[in-house]
Amino acid sequence: MKKTILTCALCALGTMAGLHAQDHTEAAPVDSFAFTTVKALPVTPVKDQASSGTCWSFSTLAMFESELLRLGKPATDLSEMFVVHHCYSDKADNFVRLYGEANFAAGGSFYDVWYVLKHYGIVPDSLMAGLNYGEERHRHAEMDAILRGYVDAVAKKPNRRLSTAWKRGFDGVLDAYLGACPDTFTVDGKQYTPLTYMQSLGLPMDDYVSLTSFTHHPFYTQFAIEVPDNWRNAQSYNLPLDEFMQVFDNAIEQGYTIAWGADVSEKGFTRNGIAVMPETKVANLPGSDQAKWLGLSQKEMEEKIYRLEGPQPEVKVTQEARQEGYDRQETTDDHGMLIYGIARDQNGTKYYMVKNSWGTENKYKGTWYASESFVALKTMNILVHKDAIPKDIRKKLGI
Repeated sequence: MKKTILTCALCALGTMAGLHAQDHTEAAPVDSFAFTTVKALPVTPVKDQASSGTCWSFSTLAMFESELLRLGKPATDLSEMFVVHHCYSDKADNFVRLYGEANFAAGGSFYDVWYVLKHYGIVPDSLMAGLNYGEERHRHAEMDAILRGYVDAVAKKPNRRLSTAWKRGFDGVLDAYLGACPDTFTVDGKQYTPLTYMQSLGLPMDDYVSLTSFTHHPFYTQFAIEVPDNWRNAQSYNLPLDEFMQVFDNAIEQGYTIAWGADVSEKGFTRNGIAVMPETKVANLPGSDQAKWLGLSQKEMEEKIYRLEGPQPEVKVTQEARQEGYDRQETTDDHGMLIYGIARDQNGTKYYMVKNSWGTENKYKGTWYASESFVALKTMNILVHKDAIPKDIRKKLGI
């Protein structure tokens, strides 16, 4: 596969290697940001991954659901847990074949979802909601622990060689919690298998690509982002930062949503719908802004800044700063989401509108506003349709 890849396991790569796996908890203080929408693309309703590390599945399927809307198809609700079931099963095979020396966790990547849709198909969420264990919301801690313990035991080969039953037992645990993946089913009076249903959707699966921007590999080439959730070693195209950021704006302008894998462990990523990278060094602030911080200690200044009561001056992002964050593991593969629009705050600063998978209880009913600085500095990778990339950049990539 030359044209696709990663993201979620914070949960994104976990961010194709989207490599992402973030739980939804806690709330944040009310802020005084005011946003005006510049352009917002159609999306399906916000879902809640709840206490599960499955953002990579939610975010990538959210993009494919938006793609169906772009193609003029009816709104479709696809099953995240069908994807999770297949990926956990494949991950168990990989883990055991590598004698337990491989990543095995709830996180995943954008590419994982692409791979499942391409090779196994998909089913409507109504047929496989994945709540077969007495809960109304996704709570995967018990299942994750059992699955990890299971493969750890198998990988030790207590019988000195593997049995012929271990995989059936593993898949049986998945069936008990998430439900068995349907072999055949009926939608609108027509019978399908998961693969024929996927084919009926008409998604151009070979037209989606993963992009990133780091300097430890050559630009305009592909490489597998080195994060644990990219366990399938999916490839991302590598762009200089300025061209990488051009893709975001061009995609929205041309009507394409973006599966976004990012680091959300930053103080500037609140649980109430804001994602910013405020400047915390007085020397870097404009003169009028410096004045209000002079005389405060660094700790006092940061405490005031991170209350996020409204827009603040933000860091100037460079290619070098991006790379340093990755190399020092300050920028991590945390969470997968969907960028679907552009907005501006009361000062005219640009933000990307983000559909999250943490329900609708935040101030913006499930939307996050991520500043351009935050996106430029803290993005691990994105998954987009190739036509979302400006033609001159696409030519450099050979797409």
